[in-house]
Amino acid sequence: MTTPTLRTSGGARRRATRSAWLFLLPFALLFLLMYLVPLGFAVVQSLFKLQRSGLGLSAPTLTFDPAFNYGRAFGDADFIASLGRVVLFGVVQVPIMLGLALFLALLIDSRSAKLKGFYRLAAFLPYAVPGVISAVMWSFLYSPVTSPLNNALQDAFGFTLPFFSESWVLWSVANIVTWGWTGYNMLIIYSSLQTVPTEVIEAARLDGASSWRIAWSIKIPMVRPALILTTIFSIIGSAQLYNEPAVLQPLSGGTITKTFTPLMSAQAQAAAQNYPYAAAQAVVIAVLVGVLSITFFKITNRGDK
Repeated sequence: MTTPTLRTSGGARRRATRSAWLFLLPFALLFLLMYLVPLGFAVVQSLFKLQRSGLGLSAPTLTFDPAFNYGRAFGDADFIASLGRVVLFGVVQVPIMLGLALFLALLIDSRSAKLKGFYRLAAFLPYAVPGVISAVMWSFLYSPVTSPLNNALQDAFGFTLPFFSESWVLWSVANIVTWGWTGYNMLIIYSSLQTVPTEVIEAARLDGASSWRIAWSIKIPMVRPALILTTIFSIIGSAQLYNEPAVLQPLSGGTITKTFTPLMSAQAQAAAQNYPYAAAQAVVIAVLVGVLSITFFKITNRGDK
């Protein structure tokens, strides 16, 4: 009597496995074609050195030299500076953005909040605006000529804010990114807050816990996975910083250069048709982002073991 049962169970498992693979197949194909294949092609390209003749009259040739482009990348002061700039951007901007997103999510989730749907939509609307359009809008506000903010400050107090100065320009870019992405992260955190058991919150209230105590001791610890997820997404997004500085570059007066971010540096090399060196820079960016994301994930999950 047990043999048919075992066979039936084994057949059900095989069918379930096949069904799982069928559901995963579309994602696997897209992941292979859109991520692994381009990354593999970039790795292969980065192993070759572009050589031009002394006069530059003949077509350039590719020579296999695996270490050349990577050695050049780590010796390129502009590329290293762009990496440091993006790291500084992420260290400052990501905690501020996620702190604001968490604060907004907790406010909307509070028991006394009114018009929750309206405030969720209002916080999310900036994300619905494409990044390039957002940068164009903010460039109008930053412009030394057209900025209504600076015109008002000049008329009222006799000074203006130097949005495009060397010490301000990175944070002018960070402001645009924060404005555009805070609502997106807020929705992820708010959705996680909806899974917190109401029984736990009611029990805490019966014990005399205040709303802030409930938020700090119950809600925030229980949305930790959402905070980790949004942080990893934000780390990846910081490394991909391109649209905002590229749009602001013509107005920056030279403070935003063509190598302001790592992606802009790689794009500049691609525009110069030095594709192997551009590929090497792209590979360096991908490896660093992967290492940072995995390290952060391991550190934040160490206490779960």
